Amino acid sequence: MSTPANPVTLPLSQYAPKHFLLAVADGVATVTLNRPERKNPLTFESYRELTDFFRACAFDDDVKTIVVTGAGGNFSSGGDVFEIIGPLVKMDTKGLTAFARMTGDLVKAMRACPQPIIAAVEGICAGAGAIVAMASDMRLAATGAKVAFLFNKVGLAGCDMGACAILPRIIGQSRASELLYTGRFMTAEEGERWGFFSRIVAPEQVLPQAQSLAKEITAGPTFANTMTKRMLAMEWAMSVEEAIEAEAVAQALCMTTADFARAFEAFSNKAKPVFQGN
Repeated sequence: MSTPANPVTLPLSQYAPKHFLLAVADGVATVTLNRPERKNPLTFESYRELTDFFRACAFDDDVKTIVVTGAGGNFSSGGDVFEIIGPLVKMDTKGLTAFARMTGDLVKAMRACPQPIIAAVEGICAGAGAIVAMASDMRLAATGAKVAFLFNKVGLAGCDMGACAILPRIIGQSRASELLYTGRFMTAEEGERWGFFSRIVAPEQVLPQAQSLAKEITAGPTFANTMTKRMLAMEWAMSVEEAIEAEAVAQALCMTTADFARAFEAFSNKAKPVFQGN
């Protein structure tokens, strides 16, 4: 699994990834998984580069939100059968453990990334691709999109890359259990009804609407949005009483920002606040 490094350089607007496409405009970074001839599978290399990218996002204040999508009408078919699964059957326990931790690092990086992440899901979204969508903060679906956590279809457990921790919190324990035990596809309609998707739109609209939502969030108070993402993650492990106290401290910090003062000034003048992220 040793591959040449492609260090992520700042600013991200000038970074040229090797294993996905990246475009940064108006505070929105759009990540496009770009192997459309294979339905955008992930490889050892793309796992690493995506992980490094999401970690680097914490150091680029010009990126306010992130959109993840796939090229050619599909989101991602998951781990490449020949480039990943083939080599895995030849590895020893140590190598397999290192691989599983490496894939999990991508989810950790997405959750730790301070920017809200929006997945624009079209076509097939399966295996590790479904995990990337799951690990995003919001998900929009194109009509006909299908999501499957396929791990048991290849003889593995559904507990992969945080699925047993995150998926039940999104769609509920029973529905998550069904998907993880059967590996069946969840339709876009089921996904919207169950809360996995925020909305379903026409295929040609899923990326524009995801980017429009990203721009709306980008126009908001960046520090406060980052705090919201942090608290959404941290409060999973808190009691309600602990969460209320933590939110009091977090909100007090937000009240020290210039954006809070700007909002009050704009309200006083019956104007719309123009946030600057500080």
